[in-house]
Amino acid sequence: MRKENGWMLDRFDRAINYLRISVTDRCNLRCTYCMPAGGIELISHDDILRYDEIIEVILAAVGFGVDKVRITGGEPLVRKGVPDLVRMISGISGIRDLSLTTNGILLEKFAQELKTAGLHRVNISLDTLDPVRYAEITRGGDLNQVLRGIDAALESGLWPVKLNCVIHSTPDEPDARSVSEFGRLKGIAVRFIHEMDLDGGFFKPVIGGEGGNCSSCNRLRLTSNGLIKPCLFSNSGFSIRELGPHKAIELALANKPECGSVNTTGEFYNLGG
Repeated sequence: MRKENGWMLDRFDRAINYLRISVTDRCNLRCTYCMPAGGIELISHDDILRYDEIIEVILAAVGFGVDKVRITGGEPLVRKGVPDLVRMISGISGIRDLSLTTNGILLEKFAQELKTAGLHRVNISLDTLDPVRYAEITRGGDLNQVLRGIDAALESGLWPVKLNCVIHSTPDEPDARSVSEFGRLKGIAVRFIHEMDLDGGFFKPVIGGEGGNCSSCNRLRLTSNGLIKPCLFSNSGFSIRELGPHKAIELALANKPECGSVNTTGEFYNLGG
């Protein structure tokens, strides 16, 4: 393994310092671009990683040079004890950036507790400012809960707060424009994410963010059932339970592709997007 400035390098000389961790495949919304209307077959409780297993992976990853961790889902805040997990991660020496991606529905309840536990910042999914459209896109979600969650995040100091807005084609779409104006008024950065297709291998770079740019990709992923994945658009995954965290990370690094292709073995709700 080669390193540069303390970060591990993959075979294409990209510095890998970012671990995204899916803590659950469960979600309290059913967004049309993420989940089928009839719901999903959930991973069994026994297959979901315990928090102590997640900590073991992070400790191993820090040894490889990882200093940035993001907690995702599904919706991470539906899993019991996520603030406790945040507290454990924040106590690990070497982690300089600890963040969480959420749909915001439960954020009003947890924002201050997460901040106190050591969370640095949040990304919140928001695809429209129209309550009716929001309920359509999320199949029943309440936009007002999200807006209160955004305010709670700002008030608790989870900064910078960023908004993730999924678009079909362009940020000039009406829903995207409304989110952009909302962000401007709140002083919040907005990242526009093209709707992706894992099976078809369709993705584009995030507008206003770093994701989707293969030439500079710096991340590995840990799924909620214990696979280290080198790329969102790849079928490769290495089990930390079968191989141990260190070996699984080594293999993911060695097999990280130059560019994403397709993923026919996972979905956004269990990979963390």
